[in-house]
Amino acid sequence: MSEIDVPRAPGYFISRWREQGPVDIDTLEKWRDEMNWSTWLPLAEAALFLDAAELLDLIDTVLTPSEKATLSLVRRRMLGDTRLQQAIEEALEITRHPDTRDLALEGRLRMELGLAKYELGDTEAAKEDLTWAETRLKSVALASRDHDLSLINKAALHSACGEPLMALTVYSDIPRNGKHADETVALSRLGASRICAALGHSFDSVRHAWNAHAFALKAKQIGMAIEGGALFLDFASSFIDDSAEKMHIQVENAKPRDAGEELREIKVHPDDIHAVFEWCFTHLPEENSGDDRPDLRAMVSLADRLGKMKHFSSLIQNPDEIEDPMLVAIVQNCVVDEELKVLWNLRLSTLTLV
Repeated sequence: MSEIDVPRAPGYFISRWREQGPVDIDTLEKWRDEMNWSTWLPLAEAALFLDAAELLDLIDTVLTPSEKATLSLVRRRMLGDTRLQQAIEEALEITRHPDTRDLALEGRLRMELGLAKYELGDTEAAKEDLTWAETRLKSVALASRDHDLSLINKAALHSACGEPLMALTVYSDIPRNGKHADETVALSRLGASRICAALGHSFDSVRHAWNAHAFALKAKQIGMAIEGGALFLDFASSFIDDSAEKMHIQVENAKPRDAGEELREIKVHPDDIHAVFEWCFTHLPEENSGDDRPDLRAMVSLADRLGKMKHFSSLIQNPDEIEDPMLVAIVQNCVVDEELKVLWNLRLSTLTLV
């Protein structure tokens, strides 16, 4: 979505309001149409999350009863309310009533109901609701934001229930060349890559991680692109081969395996490894602080494995800047200089003292 038409992002609508507003509802409708949004609800949600109260009040005047009921649930969740099942069921009644019927929002709310049931431990009922929701949204709102969410949530539920092959089947319903948002494709490939790695399918795990990185780049989701890139490097680093085809060619030529066919051999060209590592490194946040830095933990570990620790020479010289004890432990194991190792040992002791 972001790569195809950046102004369609709801946040752009809010920015336009802040720069050019306030305006009347007729002007807002023109803006909405220019961004190809067919409903007000996503824009109302963005106004809620981005604290554009005056805009939200104006949009609220044109929301349908079903949209208002859905927005009320969003507001309650944002405020920390976790007991939403009854409220979801009441909102569903509004979407089902002949006078206020909304097929797409009924699908979304069934998805919400399924998630609420899962949180309460009713896994089978949750699966039923999520399957119903995905089927409905596929029928009336194919590749919409809500349909994409239903697919991602359904796959996540299967993974949580120890059903990786079922999760892979759901992810396969999100094609690279379809109409789904680039963020959705990236998320699906992150999940598929991890599942394939756990199953021992090395080529597929590398291929999916490559696609996760590529589609996150298209969506301008930097954090997700780093995650996908690090995953690619992690899975691909054992298969570096100068004779390998470039990864984008291997991805385009990849075909589903027939029953009984052997797993495909995986070879990764060193140029692909270098390019992905360099992109991820140069797009890390400038600051190394923060008590939970999975991005740095992954990249430092990969740098050590790939012989690229010089990239982190500044970080290595400044252990007191690091607040994540797991990152400190990783760097400690990578440091060769004995004097520096003493400093990193001291930093680890400082952060883990009880």
